[in-house]
Formats: sequence, structure tokens, C-alpha cells
Amino acid sequence: MPDESKIKEEALYQPVKSFLEDNGFKVNSEVLNCDVTAMLNDMMIVVEMKTRLNLDVILQAVERQKFADMVYIAVPKKGRLLFTKRWKKICHLLRRLELGLLLVTIKKDFTYVEEALKPLPFDRSRSITASQRKRKAVLREINERHGDYNTGGSHNKKLVTSYRESAIQIAVILDELQSCSVREIRKAGNLPLKTARILQDNHYGWFVREKRGVYRLSEKGGKELKEYSELAEHFKNNLKLDTPAGAESPTEAT
Repeated sequence: MPDESKIKEEALYQPVKSFLEDNGFKVNSEVLNCDVTAMLNDMMIVVEMKTRLNLDVILQAVERQKFADMVYIAVPKKGRLLFTKRWKKICHLLRRLELGLLLVTIKKDFTYVEEALKPLPFDRSRSITASQRKRKAVLREINERHGDYNTGGSHNKKLVTSYRESAIQIAVILDELQSCSVREIRKAGNLPLKTARILQDNHYGWFVREKRGVYRLSEKGGKELKEYSELAEHFKNNLKLDTPAGAESPTEAT
């Protein structure tokens, strides 16, 4: 089998031509900058060939859509790439652009062309319906946040997610009350049912389990809580603490 990295575009032509001819098309090469043109009655197909599926060939293919009925991109089949997240994203892009994709296998004794994607009209409503779980997750994350404490485009920084917000809120409560039960924590912060799970998972190492259902703030938690002073102050000002009549609440103490 030829080295995939050394396959030239010319090597793709004959397999692609045979594939189209087997489907009844009359094929021509290099017609006004189009790598391959194929006609069947009044239907025109254009195929752009590249050794790699990159932005350049996608832009070329989109240009051909201005006059062709259907447009394909043909590239060598590289098995290692077919199961990556990046490949799946590229295929989704091609579907949205209504571009077809031909994968060409080239071996010593035979060649083979697979129609990996058909150049069909893209149904956006169907795509959205299929992604309802992701949409609901995004909406849930938005609704569970108390503000915008991140900077768009940040890399390698701790993001304030709704999960981290809840952990910060729990840490604030433990910082105020020192030691208390899951029920008291949930009541003080009007926290969701996932409070117990956050304490049990202790993902950030902020909590210490003193006994069943009772927690306190760890030394690490107290130190790292200072990194989120703005959000911590917001939660501190909104605590619902049970205090005796006439007594001063922790948030009012000087």
C-alpha cells in the first residue's frame, strides 16, 4: 500500500473517474480550474481533489457550488482520522455546506472509492432536534449561574461553571458556620439537590467530612475561596441563616 503521506492528487483521478463512470456519468478533467467534471443528461457534478481535507479545498468546493448541481471533495482514506472528534466536526461542516465527500483507498492491486457523504440539502431543524440534549445542557448551565465571572476566549484558566459556583457557595456557608449538615447547607444557600453530591465528590478538595452528613471547610478550601472574592461576597450577602431573636447574624458581625 502506498505511503498515505506521499499520495499525489493525480493518483486520485482514475479511481474517481471510474466511480463516476460506473454511475453513468461522462467525465472530464481540468475544465476551467475544476479538477473533475461529470455530466449525466443536464446534471453537472464537480469533484475537487486534495491529498488532505483542509480549508483550501473546502473553499474551492464552495466556489464550484455557484454553477454545479452537486459538488464533492475527494481525498485519500486515512483510517486513523475517521474516529477522531475533529473528523466528525469536519463532516458536520461539510453536511452544513451541502458538500459530498469521496474517500479513495489506493493499494497496489486495487483502488476503491466510498461515498462517505452525499451532497444533500441540510436540514437545520432536524440538526437542532438531534442536539436537544446539548441545548438543554447549555440552557441549564446558563440558568444555574449567578453572573458572568469568566472572560470569553480564556485558555488554561479556572472557569466559573455552575458546578464551581455551587461549590463556592457551599464553601462560603461552611466558612460562616464552620461545621454543619448537608440539610443546613442546602437551607442556608437555597442550594439544589446536587449539594450532597458536590460534597461527597469533593472535586476541588475544599471539604472535609467530619461524620456522616456533616462537613467543614478544608484549609485548601479556605485559601482558594479568596480567589473568588466577588462571587463569595455575593453568596455571603444572600445567606439565609437561622439566628436567635435579637442576635447578630454572622454576615452582620463586624
